[in-house]
Amino acid sequence: MDLSFDEFVLAAATADLGEEPAAREHADAVEFRMDMADDPLDALGRYDGDLPLVATNRPTWEGGEAAEEGRLAALRAAAEYDAVAAIDVELAAITGEGAPADAVDPEDGPAAVRHAHEHDAQVIVSTHDFESTPPREELERLLGDASEHGDVAKLAVTATGLDDALRVLGATRAAASDGLTVATMAMGAAGSHTRAVAPVYGSRIGYAPVDPARATAPGQYDLATLRELIDALH
Repeated sequence: MDLSFDEFVLAAATADLGEEPAAREHADAVEFRMDMADDPLDALGRYDGDLPLVATNRPTWEGGEAAEEGRLAALRAAAEYDAVAAIDVELAAITGEGAPADAVDPEDGPAAVRHAHEHDAQVIVSTHDFESTPPREELERLLGDASEHGDVAKLAVTATGLDDALRVLGATRAAASDGLTVATMAMGAAGSHTRAVAPVYGSRIGYAPVDPARATAPGQYDLATLRELIDALH
């Protein structure tokens, strides 16, 4: 399935592809959290939904639930399915920076990117900080580094105050003005509004759970609310 990040994409996050029909009214795509699913490749093989998929197989060292062994191999396999329009690969899995020394094979991350492109899937290169918001210069560096390796640079940090949120929005605007395709957000209560506001500054992907009781990151709005807010601001 095709998915363009030339315009904003709202992705409904879920570990259960059976929830896809409930997402159709508000979402443009489904982020399939393989790391939280039972037998995710089997689920992909049975998927017959309308929405294109973004496959994510997040490791424990970056906030997910996937064991490292076989993780990126499963993500490469996911890219071969026609319904998978994009995969999410951690920047640390590509460069090794910030990842546990024994968790990353230096060839696996780049191989996942190449394999996805060979199968006409786009690549979101992501980085997460669950403790803080780095300085503005570091945010811009991370977005630039991620853009060098993938089609979309995703940055999710944790805001403890409005100044943190403002830095994220500023970095988003600067990167978008430089022609980068980015997806940005500040997690946590102080940053929750950035999920609705960041698209105004150039962020191209937003995430919201299909089921609000199963949010995949702190500070997420439910799907219908985020769609309404983004549409109103645009």
